[in-house]
Amino acid sequence: MADKKIKILLIEDDSFLSGMYDTKLKLEGFDVILAEDGAKGLELAVSQGPDIILLDIILPKMDGFTALKHLKDNPETKKIPVILMTNLGQKEDVERGIALGAQDYLVKAHFMPSEVVEKIRQYLGDGK
Repeated sequence: MADKKIKILLIEDDSFLSGMYDTKLKLEGFDVILAEDGAKGLELAVSQGPDIILLDIILPKMDGFTALKHLKDNPETKKIPVILMTNLGQKEDVERGIALGAQDYLVKAHFMPSEVVEKIRQYLGDGK
């Protein structure tokens, strides 16, 4: 994959967090597309065809669970791995996210950006 940059869609409404992840992911050599709400994230997932999606759950316009369901129901986006990144750490939320098709569920408070990068590489088979 050295000739093609991995494209990550980050759907996050917290501008501080999205800026931090944007900077970290770009430093790691990824292309980053940002969306501040679930509806915009869905639109960008279809138009940009990212390699992986980092998705918050608490979002304006459309929450992450709804966005995830739409992503997995759409033939154009259903194969894109989705990692939920949220502050909702309840067991029911984790189970719901995985049941809807998320690859993984990360509670933001428990993960450093560098650990998130490792998860991305793990799911894309890059740098194992």
